[in-house]
Amino acid sequence: MSQTQQAAVQRAGAEAVGTTDGGTTTPDAPPATQAVPTAPPTAPHGGASTGASRAVTDGQAAPRVPVRATGPLATQQGPYFGEFGGRFVPEALVAALDELDEQYHAALADPTFHAELSRLHRTYTGRPNPVTEVPRFAAHVGEGVRVLLKREDLNHTGSHKINNVLGQALLVKRMGKTRVIAETGAGQHGVATATAAALLDLECVVYMGEEDTRRQALNVARMRLLGAEVVAVQNGSRTLKDAINEALRDWVASVDTTHYLLGTVTGPHPFPEMVRDFHSVIGEEARAQVLDAVGRLPDAVLACVGGGSNAMGIFNAFLDDPEVRLFGFEAGGEGVTSGLHAARFSGGSPGVLQGTRSFVLQDEDGQTRASHSVSAGLDYPSVGPEHAWLHSIGRVDYRPVTDAEAMEAFRLLCRTEGIIPAIESAHALAGAVQVGREVAAARAADGATDETVLLVNLSGRGDKDVATAAAWFDLIDDEEPLHAGEGEQL
Repeated sequence: MSQTQQAAVQRAGAEAVGTTDGGTTTPDAPPATQAVPTAPPTAPHGGASTGASRAVTDGQAAPRVPVRATGPLATQQGPYFGEFGGRFVPEALVAALDELDEQYHAALADPTFHAELSRLHRTYTGRPNPVTEVPRFAAHVGEGVRVLLKREDLNHTGSHKINNVLGQALLVKRMGKTRVIAETGAGQHGVATATAAALLDLECVVYMGEEDTRRQALNVARMRLLGAEVVAVQNGSRTLKDAINEALRDWVASVDTTHYLLGTVTGPHPFPEMVRDFHSVIGEEARAQVLDAVGRLPDAVLACVGGGSNAMGIFNAFLDDPEVRLFGFEAGGEGVTSGLHAARFSGGSPGVLQGTRSFVLQDEDGQTRASHSVSAGLDYPSVGPEHAWLHSIGRVDYRPVTDAEAMEAFRLLCRTEGIIPAIESAHALAGAVQVGREVAAARAADGATDETVLLVNLSGRGDKDVATAAAWFDLIDDEEPLHAGEGEQL
């Protein structure tokens, strides 16, 4: 980090200043000065924090259940993160959001909630998942650079999404509601929600943009197989933004019996804080695992950023370590200057969308612009408010990755390591190629002589993206059948 960025982080550690958004009403106006809590509530995974010393987990024994970090940046609480966040919602949803906030914080104080969530992660999700070093991939990143992947792709359902979904689904049971609704882009959150609904006997409806149902048809089938109703949204651009709009409309009409199981760190308070906390297990595990494998913290942590849940999950454990650089990679689409992208920090500005104030792709009249990405999960015109705040104070460096760069990184990991990543995750892999030499050079300039260590969050696996990759790389002849030939068995 530069001296200017470090100073900004130090200032943010003392206070986070919020301002009201002129012309827009919300039940929760940001305070003039938002104090940083000196001691956070018990984290949603139980246990007590041990600061920098964290138990190392492996895939054999049940882990000491990780907790989130306790520094001033990592323990920010809503409804506002600086000037970003809030609760911009219809009056009909205020009571439901208040109930959710109350039930969430009650759960934090309930050992039985922690025990049940921990049990599910251990016996159902498959946590802790490993950190895997990928030396052949790293050879393409830069000399003297080691790349470690946090393997969220190995979770049950194939991505990080299950972390948050199980936590919220347990809250649904506590609240006595019987129906969950969700939005999904790539389909991973929808699959995770349908999975939890089947496990806990909840009715489930998933809203998905019609364009996304086409490019993620496999996940549509998985959701329906799990018993969920999948509604293809035909409004607007027929992608993630429009799916969220329809889910919010449903929630307004059915709030007494229904919980909106939001899948990312955006939306009205308390969703950004709560979803981050449920995903904080990613960073806490990874921190301990890297300390065990390398003997020190990584030099940089990298993640893709759509709404931003996987990124907040892994960043949170490192926010108060200024020596660890943090990089978030947005969907650069066909290039930021093309207008066909989802790079909110490169091509957006502060505004209000779908219940929260953050960076938004919008025109001079405040109308939301369409986003674009080869990745359905990153194809969204806004971003979580905590990301907007971290951008504003310079703690996280957000950069665009084009479709072409992401797809090349997708293929590179497949061919060098035998791991097929989600296209979303491939944006972070491309980011490693993009910044690896830069990070190594900066360390060398500071006198470092050891290897540079990059930790990349591999947020999901790429089974769902094989058809997209096949078309992109022309892997299947037009006349080649996609089914078994005569005499063959699948």
